Amino acid sequence: MRILITGGAGCLGSNLLEHWLPQGHQLLVLDNFATGKRELVPQVDGLTLVEGSVADSATVEACFARFAPEVVIHSAASYKDPDDWAEDTRTNVLGSAHVAKAAAAHGVRRVVNFQTALCYGRPRQLPIPADHPSAPFTSYGITKTAGEQFLLLSGVPTLSLRLANVTGPRLAIGPIPTFYKRLKAGQSCFCSDTARDFLDMQDFLRFMDLAIADGAPSGVFNLSTGEAHTIREIFDIVADHLGLGRPEVPVVPAGADDVPVVALDASATRAAFGWQPRFAFEDIIRRQLAWYDAHGVTDVYSHLKQPAGR
Repeated sequence: MRILITGGAGCLGSNLLEHWLPQGHQLLVLDNFATGKRELVPQVDGLTLVEGSVADSATVEACFARFAPEVVIHSAASYKDPDDWAEDTRTNVLGSAHVAKAAAAHGVRRVVNFQTALCYGRPRQLPIPADHPSAPFTSYGITKTAGEQFLLLSGVPTLSLRLANVTGPRLAIGPIPTFYKRLKAGQSCFCSDTARDFLDMQDFLRFMDLAIADGAPSGVFNLSTGEAHTIREIFDIVADHLGLGRPEVPVVPAGADDVPVVALDASATRAAFGWQPRFAFEDIIRRQLAWYDAHGVTDVYSHLKQPAGR
């Protein structure tokens, strides 16, 4: 299969490369390396790298014309500066529109889009069903939601996945790498009074094999375990893993740009795709920590603003 992956040098994209190359797929990666790493896209047969941004319509069009993809994985996203509304708009809105237009013009069989669970805003019910109204209130959530709408408007069969926090090799966002890096360095931490839904990379990759199959469902689906766990629970597991016992840590209220609880109802996904996650919460976190033990933590990003005084 010929698969074009935008943002293929990021965490999810690079794991897909490692997963799909041995299966014999032909892959093209489009990435501007704003957060992705060039070294994660090896020079091997079956893999082509184009350096550029989805915000550049000419670059996107050239990739589609040159490669003629059957399937597009739209993983490119801007998220590292919550105040950079312009870049979020260029990448997440215009970039998604460019991908949608090119996919339609070049007869792409299907598009798989990665959407943030922040599209739901502060949910009215938990766990959050995929048909819950969208109500984003941050630059990242707003722009990703607008981009998703352009993809769904394209006429190309599109599967848009509202993702839980996917953990695995090279994870560089969120509380797990933050706590690991800071505690290992003897630095102080704090926990937001929030809870999140976590999904192991292996469960994500198993699902992606189903997502690109002929005849796979299209539309909007949640991808998650459906369980919310507190940030304090994560801190305790990281501290225990590092041999620090259960140290005291401040717990602060959720910020104005944060959501207290995110738990995604994936029952429709399980029914439509015949997929079930295999890894439970503590296993998910400890598998991630074992990866950091072997490979370390480099960059740590967040789409949230740092609380005052922290």
